[in-house]
Amino acid sequence: MQVRRIARELALLSLSQLPSKPDRLQAQTLQDIVTAAVRTLAAEVRDALETASGELQRSDSLLLDSETRASNPEAAAKMLRDAVQNTEAAINRLGLTLEIPEFLQMTNQSEVRNYALEIVGRYQQEKKEVNERLDKALVDWQLSRLAGIDRDILRIAAVEFIYLGVPDRVVVNEAVELAKRYSGEDGHRFINGVMRRFLEQASGKSLPPEEPAPESNPAINAPESNS
Repeated sequence: MQVRRIARELALLSLSQLPSKPDRLQAQTLQDIVTAAVRTLAAEVRDALETASGELQRSDSLLLDSETRASNPEAAAKMLRDAVQNTEAAINRLGLTLEIPEFLQMTNQSEVRNYALEIVGRYQQEKKEVNERLDKALVDWQLSRLAGIDRDILRIAAVEFIYLGVPDRVVVNEAVELAKRYSGEDGHRFINGVMRRFLEQASGKSLPPEEPAPESNPAINAPESNS
């Protein structure tokens, strides 16, 4: 796995967990960053399982109620489907947690740490400008109303483009791939649209048409030029 790709993932998952003061941030080890990332994923697993449990209880109540009087079996079926989806999401998050140590063994750990902290540090320094520019790229929406993971994907992409010199196409592609791994079902489409508007506003010109996504898992196999 590419150094910057796993560093992005760690930055994404630890952005809300790491200290904001520069001296404390720079004192963080790679283990500290990984621990923060695992905490984020563990919290998402708990939330997904709690939501699934609630959906199961509600669907069970509807099904029991339907045995004695007319009820709404379609609503119960939807709740069951939602419970299954949330359980699958929890399993996927657990799988991502287990992947992190394996990926770290396949790359330069000091470079991963340095780039992850560079992303987080620049965001902490420039968060006011980053958030204001992202708000302008959102149509009929506000950054503060987005899901936390989507907010942080956009923030990381903005930081890389504005301050770290990552090319616009790479910024969009990497943000979309992060969304495919960590956001909701249609999150990657939303992230793609917002980032393209953000980059068009920043450059004053339209981006070229998108290229088809590769069939292989881009988080592991795709080359990452200039990033």
